[in-house]
Amino acid sequence: MKELAGKTAFVTGAASGIGLGIATALAQAGVKVMMCDIEKDALDKALSDLKQTNADVDGVIADVSLKDQLQAAADATIERFGKVHILVNNAGVGGAGGYGQWNDAAWDWTIGVNLMSVVWGIEIFGPLIESHGEGGQIVSTASMAGLVAAVAPAYNATKYGVVAVSEGLRPELAARGIGMSVLCPGFIRTKIMESARNLPGRYADKIDGDAAAAQASESEFAKTATDLINKGIDPLYVGELVREAIEGDWPYIFTDTQFEPGVDARFAMIKEGFDRIRDRTPRH
Repeated sequence: MKELAGKTAFVTGAASGIGLGIATALAQAGVKVMMCDIEKDALDKALSDLKQTNADVDGVIADVSLKDQLQAAADATIERFGKVHILVNNAGVGGAGGYGQWNDAAWDWTIGVNLMSVVWGIEIFGPLIESHGEGGQIVSTASMAGLVAAVAPAYNATKYGVVAVSEGLRPELAARGIGMSVLCPGFIRTKIMESARNLPGRYADKIDGDAAAAQASESEFAKTATDLINKGIDPLYVGELVREAIEGDWPYIFTDTQFEPGVDARFAMIKEGFDRIRDRTPRH
């Protein structure tokens, strides 16, 4: 999509962090943006701040782990702007804890927000983008944990899933005039370590949000991650990369090269697996 001015974008997790950075960068490029988030106060502030720059933005509250709420947000977007050209599946939560610390509800929540909202976003918004024949782009936020399994298992699994969905659909959607990009950020200044603040009420008696928050702040890994996130990349810079990626239809969007050696090591291990059986004759 070479010309973004006048187009419409729908961005989830848009009230803070990477989502706000993307919404801001797109608005600065003349894109009309429907900002979707579960946090009303944060969304109201983000909208107020952007409107002061004369950005054409609006907001909708939704728990994207619930398909009907995501559908309602799509309906509100069409009612407000008439069309949608860009979908940014960005909402995400930190995960269900490490081995021995998770439960079924925590997995359900993590999968719902991090993976199923991406699947449903594509299912709901894909036909809307196709319908006007002007083309469009879908950007889904994964993580470097979607290429190197270095965090909690549920988080890794969902982010690998986002990468797989994006890679697999890219050729098919290209034939329909829709570009497909997957964003794999490194350490960005976000509130990802505070995900429990948005724990839906339906999980209140199944997931101890206070314990999850304490766990996310007390382990050595969490302390290191929090420090790296606090010193991380400006979300607006990520937003500017995403804007450029939409203009250029990038398959992958990376924010830095910090994890490149880890990705190289992973694929080297995969190659070793093939090398071990290369000269063996399969039994039939």
